[in-house]
Amino acid sequence: MPADLAVVGLGHAGLPIARAAAARGIHVIGHDTDRTTVDELNSGRAPSGVLDRAEVRRMLAGGFRATTDPAVLGKVRTVVICVPTPPGEDRVLDLGRLEAAARTLAAHLSPRTTVVLESPVYPGTTEEFLRPLLETSGLRCGSGFHLAYSPSRVDPGNRRYDVANTPKVIGGATPACTEAAAAAYGRFVEKVVRARGTREAETVTLLENNFRHVNIALVNEMAVLCHDIGVDLWDVVRCAETKPFGFQSFRPGPGVGGHGVAVDPDYLAPRVRTLGHPLRMVGVAQEVNERMPRYVVQRSAALLNEDGKSVRGARILLLGVTYKADHPDRHRSPAVDVGTRLAELGAHLSYHDPHVPQWHLRGQPVPRADSLHEAVAAADLTVLLQHHRTYDLQGLAAKARLLLDTRGATPAGAAHRL
Repeated sequence: MPADLAVVGLGHAGLPIARAAAARGIHVIGHDTDRTTVDELNSGRAPSGVLDRAEVRRMLAGGFRATTDPAVLGKVRTVVICVPTPPGEDRVLDLGRLEAAARTLAAHLSPRTTVVLESPVYPGTTEEFLRPLLETSGLRCGSGFHLAYSPSRVDPGNRRYDVANTPKVIGGATPACTEAAAAAYGRFVEKVVRARGTREAETVTLLENNFRHVNIALVNEMAVLCHDIGVDLWDVVRCAETKPFGFQSFRPGPGVGGHGVAVDPDYLAPRVRTLGHPLRMVGVAQEVNERMPRYVVQRSAALLNEDGKSVRGARILLLGVTYKADHPDRHRSPAVDVGTRLAELGAHLSYHDPHVPQWHLRGQPVPRADSLHEAVAAADLTVLLQHHRTYDLQGLAAKARLLLDTRGATPAGAAHRL
């Protein structure tokens, strides 16, 4: 039976799209080249950090099926591409998975299919990279098939906003392409926002992610400054966020994790090298945020030193190793850099995270604390890297010999704050 929608790439971006569409009664097929992912979904198991098992089962009950068979892509009206585009060794986005998906789709592309790219890319990719690959099918964009770009706005674990109630930006290669994509998304999202074209829609991703990245870097720099001059940054932020205009609150932390955040300055790398217009502010922000794990380690060493101990041989407990609170996603979590640096300095590490049953650094398992309060009491230093709601921070602070709170979540005076 032909499906209405095929989602290519069943990861953190693709599965929420499939779930939102299936919830509205749309017949959805998921395509992925990873057989394990496909088998797990079809058996009702949920990939960690994306959907829970109940959501997957509801999708299956509504007719969703995952497959590795590319032939299904020729039997749908709309294809949404959500494959990963991770940074390569040169920090430029690797479009290899996108190219493979495009060639596979081109081999099965049917006339009048609407194709929408959601993977993070640099402006111009949809028309200059994806379009020629799809046109190897013999069909032409704008007449044989429709092509558009839509920024992925998935926020894992957000209880207020999901795919359905988050405005969907869409920019097509032609006005007709925009309208075709808008009609497809309009079936399962509440609001569609039309961009002027694909490049504008692609640049929305760049702006949105860089906005977060730059503002986190600003408040991270403020955190370092405030510590040095003896100012309570958390109180400063609390007061500043009462301003009803001209200010948006951000919080410092041990680093910036998540999908696609840290690579944004290089979205434009193939162009800025020739145009001479680097995003200097974003580049500096990246440097600031990448220094934060090192700063957390420095603060940890200083606290231990003040207590008459060195990092080497110290028992250090890391609390929360995911990149986001109350969610199991560990993508680019700063806990990895913090833990690796502490281990290199000779610390004896352990960790606790209610969402992570096993955690490895450099391929080696890190001991997991079974009894949280006993582990906190036994540790020479406890470092809160992520504030999960299950943590009784006031109680933990009372038990801890030393507690470094990188999230400003403990009561004032109960711990050392970032």
